Amino acid sequence: MDIFRALGPAVAHVSPLEAVRAGVGALVGLGLTGLFLLSPNIDLDLGLYLVAPFGASSVLLFAVPNSPLAQPWSAIVGNTVAALVGVAVCMLISDPVFRIALAVGLALTATMLCRAVHPPAGAVAMTAAMNPEAIDLLGFWFALAPIALGTVALVALAALYAFFTGRRYPFRQFDDPSSHGTADREPAERLGLSEDELTQILERYRQSFNLGVEDLARLIGAAELQAAAHSAGPLTADNIMSRDPVSVRPEARLSEVAELFRRHRFTSLPVVGDDAEYLGVIFQIHLINQAKDDALRLGNGFTSALKQLLDRQIRRPVRAGDIMAAAGPRAVKKTPVGALLAMMADDDVDAVPVLEHGRVTGIVTRTDLIAAMARKAVRGE
Repeated sequence: MDIFRALGPAVAHVSPLEAVRAGVGALVGLGLTGLFLLSPNIDLDLGLYLVAPFGASSVLLFAVPNSPLAQPWSAIVGNTVAALVGVAVCMLISDPVFRIALAVGLALTATMLCRAVHPPAGAVAMTAAMNPEAIDLLGFWFALAPIALGTVALVALAALYAFFTGRRYPFRQFDDPSSHGTADREPAERLGLSEDELTQILERYRQSFNLGVEDLARLIGAAELQAAAHSAGPLTADNIMSRDPVSVRPEARLSEVAELFRRHRFTSLPVVGDDAEYLGVIFQIHLINQAKDDALRLGNGFTSALKQLLDRQIRRPVRAGDIMAAAGPRAVKKTPVGALLAMMADDDVDAVPVLEHGRVTGIVTRTDLIAAMARKAVRGE
């Protein structure tokens, strides 16, 4: 029954949290945009100044911010150009049916030529064509207010909302610096493919409107990583983990943590409570970030802040429990190496603790993982 499958949902499952995040974003975005547009125009009709297409724009901006159709150029230029087309057609054509159809068709052509396709733009042109009385009053000012100003407000609010909710908008550009602030690409995106080649792939498969070059690079990298995970075979965390992990208590001073890092040449330490109960993990970068934050807060240099942070005589020391990461990935003994590989593809994760009934029984570091993969390659498995 392929026809019934074709009629089913084409979108992957979305978590309830993400659905709520998008819905709240649209609520906040439209609410604040309405206040912005109405404040100098209290005596004007709400329907004219908070137009229906803004609702469609909100779906793209807050629910699918990575879509090329939701980017600032597409949204602002697309809506504004469509408004100009709609107003012009409304002024020239009297027949309502032909006027509406022509406005939408010309708006689609114009926005595509401007590389500013934004689906709600069709509704913007239609709104103008359906309201000749309003257009007689406003003329081409309709394209400025509410359309251009309202879209700019929505885009600005979407960018702020994405920042505060852990998303990225506008989407990443292919030549953006990595998270390390260097010119290198992120490890998962080092494909050996240029931006032009990735663009050609999108154009060849007619996906330019659905996916950006940066996202395509990330997807290809993720697919290659998943394929590498399959080649890892039956190895599990139990086969490669360190079975005698050094750990610290949450009340341990950072001077003690730093000493353990130095003595054992580790880059990570599990933080455990009573009976080896896993509480979190500390990476060396956590110490550096804490010293950097202290330097900015106290107005000291980084070196002075780090010395103070590790001072054994300080009266109110920062402790391990204050800086540990409690929400990072974790594994069990049966976790496949392929899954561990994906976990440590994230730059922020240097090691994954292995738990049994909530207690730490081992830890898999990047060194363990590399050594296991190297042995597998040498053996030709």
